Amino acid sequence: MRIRVLGQVEVSDGQTWSPVTAARCRAVLGTLVAHGSHSVPVESIVHDVWGDSPPGSAVAQTYGYVRRLRLMLGDDGTALRRSDTGYTLVEQHAGVDARHFETAVGDGLRTFEDGQFEQSAEILDQALGWWRGDPFDGAPPGGPAVDLTHRLANLRTTAVEHSFQARINLGRHRAVVEEIQAQLAESPFREPLWRQLLVALYRSGRAAEALQQYDQLRRTFTDELGTDPSPATRAIHQQILEETLPMAETSSRHAASRPASAGEPVAPRPVRQLPPEVADFCGRTAETDAVVRTVTSHDRPGSPVVVVLHGAPGAGKSSLALHVARLVQDRYPDAQFHLGLAGTTSSPRSPDELLATMLHGLGGFGHPLPASTDDRAALLRSQLAELRTLVVLDDAAHAEQIVPLLPPNGRSAVLVTSRRMLADLPGAQHRHVDLLTADDADALLARIVGDERVAREPAEARDIVRLCGFLPLPIRIAGAKLLSRPAWPLRRLRERLEDETRRLGELSIGGLDVRASLDLSLRSLSDDAALAFDLFGLLGPGDLPSWVFGALMGTRAWEPVTDELLDAALLQQVRLDDLGQPRYQMHHLLRVYARQRARDRGADTCRQAVRRVVRSWTLLVDRLRRNRPHSLFDPLDAPRSAPPEALPPWLPYDDTVPPDHAAGTAWTAIERQSLLDAVRLACAHDLTGDAGRLVCLLAPLYDQHALYEDWRTSHQTVLDRPDVDDLAAAALRRGLGQVHVYLGDFATAAGFLRDARRAYQDQDHDLGAALALAGLASVHRCQGEHEAAEAALREALDVVTAAGDVPKEALLRGAVGRILTAQDRLSEARTWLGDAATLAHDIGDTHREAVVLRDLGTLELADGQPTVALRTLEQAAQIFWDLGDERCAAKTLLATAPVLVALSDRERAVASLSEAAAYFRRHGLWDDEARSQKLLAEVSGAVGTTP
Repeated sequence: MRIRVLGQVEVSDGQTWSPVTAARCRAVLGTLVAHGSHSVPVESIVHDVWGDSPPGSAVAQTYGYVRRLRLMLGDDGTALRRSDTGYTLVEQHAGVDARHFETAVGDGLRTFEDGQFEQSAEILDQALGWWRGDPFDGAPPGGPAVDLTHRLANLRTTAVEHSFQARINLGRHRAVVEEIQAQLAESPFREPLWRQLLVALYRSGRAAEALQQYDQLRRTFTDELGTDPSPATRAIHQQILEETLPMAETSSRHAASRPASAGEPVAPRPVRQLPPEVADFCGRTAETDAVVRTVTSHDRPGSPVVVVLHGAPGAGKSSLALHVARLVQDRYPDAQFHLGLAGTTSSPRSPDELLATMLHGLGGFGHPLPASTDDRAALLRSQLAELRTLVVLDDAAHAEQIVPLLPPNGRSAVLVTSRRMLADLPGAQHRHVDLLTADDADALLARIVGDERVAREPAEARDIVRLCGFLPLPIRIAGAKLLSRPAWPLRRLRERLEDETRRLGELSIGGLDVRASLDLSLRSLSDDAALAFDLFGLLGPGDLPSWVFGALMGTRAWEPVTDELLDAALLQQVRLDDLGQPRYQMHHLLRVYARQRARDRGADTCRQAVRRVVRSWTLLVDRLRRNRPHSLFDPLDAPRSAPPEALPPWLPYDDTVPPDHAAGTAWTAIERQSLLDAVRLACAHDLTGDAGRLVCLLAPLYDQHALYEDWRTSHQTVLDRPDVDDLAAAALRRGLGQVHVYLGDFATAAGFLRDARRAYQDQDHDLGAALALAGLASVHRCQGEHEAAEAALREALDVVTAAGDVPKEALLRGAVGRILTAQDRLSEARTWLGDAATLAHDIGDTHREAVVLRDLGTLELADGQPTVALRTLEQAAQIFWDLGDERCAAKTLLATAPVLVALSDRERAVASLSEAAAYFRRHGLWDDEARSQKLLAEVSGAVGTTP
C-alpha cells in the first residue's frame, strides 16, 4: 500500500510514510481515491475541492497538488496517471488501503456465505486491522470522499458483525462477548449487535446476564427512540426465556443470527445507457418470461448469461430486448450498456469501434486506447471484472462482433438481437422471436391509432394486422399511416392491403417479410418521392442536411419530396444542428430496402446521384477553404486566385454568400462524419477521382482544426484505391506524412514524405517535391536536427520562390526563422521573420502575420527583451481570437508563459498555461498538452500554493 486514508491521510514513497497535511492537497487525493480506477476530469476535481465558486487559479492549483502528491509518492506517472480527461489512481501501483479494505471485506463476506467461517473470520479481522481511525481522519474532503466515507463506515460495521457471527458459528461465544459489548458502546442502537450479544451470553452459560442485557436494550430503545426492539430481537429473548435457543448453529444461514448482508461496493459513476422503452410495446408475455427466467436462473460464475433474440426483420427483436432489459436492470446496478451494431448495414460496426464506445462509456478512457482488438478487449474485461453489467447489443451481424464485448463474470448478462441465429456464439441461449398473437397485434394497433377508432371498426382492424403478418414493424407503419390521415376509415387501409399487386404477395401467412409492408407504403408515393427514397438509401447511416435530396435528384425542387417522405413516416427529421439546419435520417431497415431498390434502378443512376452528392460536398469544402488562412496543404491545382466553381442550385450558399469564418468552423464540426462518409461513398462507386479531389481540399481544414484521425482515415481510404491518380497519390502521401509528424511517428512520416517527393519528381512536379521536402524538414526539426531542417527548408524555398507562390514563400520563410531562433542565431532569424511578415502583409494574410508575430515574441524573449516579447505575443493572440482560431491562440498562450515567468508574473503564467492545456486536451493535441503540463508543473511549483 502506498496511500492510507483509514485514519490520518498518509502517502508513502515506498520507504517512509508522510502525512498529507495541506487541506486542499488532501481534498484532491480524496477525490481521486473516491473515484477508484475511473479517470477524474480536472473540472470535477476543482468542483469537489472548491465547490461552485472556484478561484481563477483553481485549475493551476490542482495541477500543483497533483505534482506534490506525485513527489510524495516518488511516482513517475505509473501510480497517478494522466489521461486525456483527467487523472487516475492506478490501483496496482497506488495501493489504497480503502480499496484493499473493500476487497478483503468482500472476500470475507463471500467465504461467510459459503459457510467457511474460520477463513471468513481471519479475512475480516485482517481487513479490520487496517482501520486506524475514521476515514480521512474524520474530516472527509469533498462530496465523493464523503460518500466513500459513509460506504466504508457501513462496510466496517458489516465486517465487524460478520466477524462476530463467524466466531459465534464456530462456538467461540465467550471470546466475542467483550468485543461485542465494546462495539455496542460505540453503536448502542445497532440491533444485530444486541442479538449477537444475547446469543453469545446464552451459549456461554450466562442466560441471566443475557436477560439483563435485553432489559437494558428495551429501556434504551424505549427512552431514546420511543420504540420496542424488533420482532427478531424479541424472538431471541423469548427463546432465552423458554430455554429453546439452540446452543450451536444448526445452519450457516440461520435467520435469527445472521447479520444483515453488506452488499458489494459499486462503481462510483455507474453507466446507464438503456434508452426509454418503446412506448407502445405490448404482448410477448411468454417470450418475456422465458428470457427473464434464463437470465435470472444463470448459475455459471465464470461467464455471463448470453441470450440471442433472432428472427425476421420487423419482428420486434429490439423492442423485446429492451423490455427484458428494463425488467432485469435492478440486478445489474454497476453498468448498463446499449449499443447498435449496424449488422444489417453494408458496414457493420467493428469490434474495435464497439470496444472504444464501451470504454469511453465507463468514463475513464480517452485517446489513445490500445491499438489491437485483443488489447482493447482485455482492457474492457479488466474494467468489468467486478461489475454487475447488463449489455444490450442490437442488430448484430456475426459472433465476431460480440465475443470481445462479453463481460468476464457470471454476475453479468448480455442480450443480443440479430437477423441470424448466431449459432457459433459460444455458450449463448437462443430464442426465436416469432409473430405477435392476434390479440397482441390488435392491442398494438389500438395503442397507435387510439382505442376509439379501432372500436368503431374492430373487424377491419383485425384484418389490417393480419395483412401486416402480425409483425410489429409493418403494424407500426400501418398505424402511423392511419394516424397521419385521421379522416380515413380503417376500411380504406384494409382495402389497400388486400390488393395483392400492392402487397407483392410477401405479406401473407407462410411468406412473411418486412419488405411487403415497406413496398406498400412506397407505392403510394409520387415518382419523385420514391426516387428520393431509393437514392437516399445509398448514403450512410448518419443524419444529413436536407440539400442532399436536391443533389441526389439533381433538382432544386426537393422540399416537397422531403415533406412527402416525412408524412409517410419513411424519413425522420431528427434534430436541428448548431447552424439551424434540419437533419434527416432513415431507419436502418428502411435504408437497406431503399438501397436495394436504388440498385434495381441501375448502376449508372446510382453512380450519377453519388457523384452529385460528393461534388456538392467538394464545392462547399472549397468555398470554406478559400475563406480560411493559407495552408501548405492547399491543393496545388486549386489556386485561390482562380474563381470558385459555381454552386448548383440545391446548395445552401450562392457565389456571393460563402460561410463566414465562425460559421465555417461550426460547419466543419457538424459535417465531419458526413464528409468521411462521402469519401467512402465515392470510393464504393468507383469515383476515385472525385474522392481524391474532396480529400485534398479537406486537408487544410483538417490541419487547421487538428482533425488528425479524420485526415488519416480519408487520405488512406483513397490511397488504398488501385486506380488513384499518381499526382493525387503523391498529395495523399504528403498529407499522411504530416499527420504522422503530428502524431509523433517520425519514421512513418519520413517514409510517406520521401515517397511523396519521389512521386512528384517522377511527374516533374517541382513544387510538389519541394513541399514534400519541407515536410521532411518538419521531421528533422521535431527530432532536433536543426541543420538538416534548415537545409531542407532553404532548398524547398528556392523552388517555391521561383514558382512565385507568395503565400507558401511566407510560410517557409517563417519556418526558417523558427529554426534559426532555435539555433540561437537571432539576428538572422529576425531578418527571415521580418521578410515573412512583409510578404504576409502584402497579400493580406492576417493569420500568417499573427503567426510571425508569435515567432518574433519567442525571439524577443531569447534576445533578453521580455517586455517587448509580451507586447508582441499579446498582439498575436488578439488577432487569433478575432479570427476565431482557438488552436493558434492556445499555442500563443503556451509561448507567452515563459515571457510572464521572466517578468515574474507567475500567476498569469499559470493561468495562460492552464487555458492552453485545457484546449489541447479537448482537441487531442497530446504533445502540446504535455508541453503545457510540464511547464505548468514547473511554474506552479514555484508559485508557492500552500493552502
